[in-house]
Amino acid sequence: MIRLLFISLLLVLPVRAEEVVGALSQNRVAITANFDGSEIFVYGAVKREAPVPEDAGPLEVAITIEGPSEPIMVREKQRKLGIWVNSEAVEVDQAPAFYTVATTGPLEQIISATDRLRHGIGLDKVVRLVGAPSNIDMPERFTDAVVRIKKDQGLYSIQERTVDLTEETLFRTTIALPANLVEGDYRTRMYLMRDRDVISVAETTIVVHKSGLERLIYNMAHEQPLLYGILSILVALAAGWGASEAFRMLRR
Repeated sequence: MIRLLFISLLLVLPVRAEEVVGALSQNRVAITANFDGSEIFVYGAVKREAPVPEDAGPLEVAITIEGPSEPIMVREKQRKLGIWVNSEAVEVDQAPAFYTVATTGPLEQIISATDRLRHGIGLDKVVRLVGAPSNIDMPERFTDAVVRIKKDQGLYSIQERTVDLTEETLFRTTIALPANLVEGDYRTRMYLMRDRDVISVAETTIVVHKSGLERLIYNMAHEQPLLYGILSILVALAAGWGASEAFRMLRR
């Protein structure tokens, strides 16, 4: 009886003809005193359980790396009486600290709008404003501001046609991580598409963490703020005294 149920289940379950299998050159990034960014080599292959139909569309690949997300307060400035002042403010509910998309072709052409929404692919899908105050006109300008600022900081990017796909089997790309990263888990996803539909997804994580002196200072600032404040004052006093002594000696 159990055997018959197992066979029936196999007949009911769909057979996945193609499956993406991927890996990263490194899964951990350490932020040290001389950290000036890093490069992640993403590579993978397509595993097939059955031949591809002759009438199937071309295979496409999209790779996303998304950093930890948190709400961001966005304030709009207006010029009043010759002075720039804060006017309206809106909290953007979700904005990742880092986000990039690398693809084999133009994003809008290789994946449908439905699957982009379902899987949250694209800057317009990961930066979200769930509810804005009723007195705010055109609230989308606040999410646009977040995207624009993050792009200027090198934290957001869309890198189309940067994924190399060989004979619809092997793919690879290199994604640069900037120096101004924050700590956390950076979720990496690899999407396989045919006829603009996502047919397979693989996911892994890059752990970004502070190391060495940066870790010590970070832990002290958050776990022992009083001691951190006292040491900061002492260091500032010592630096000021050292600078004044050096200047006095140069004047002799």
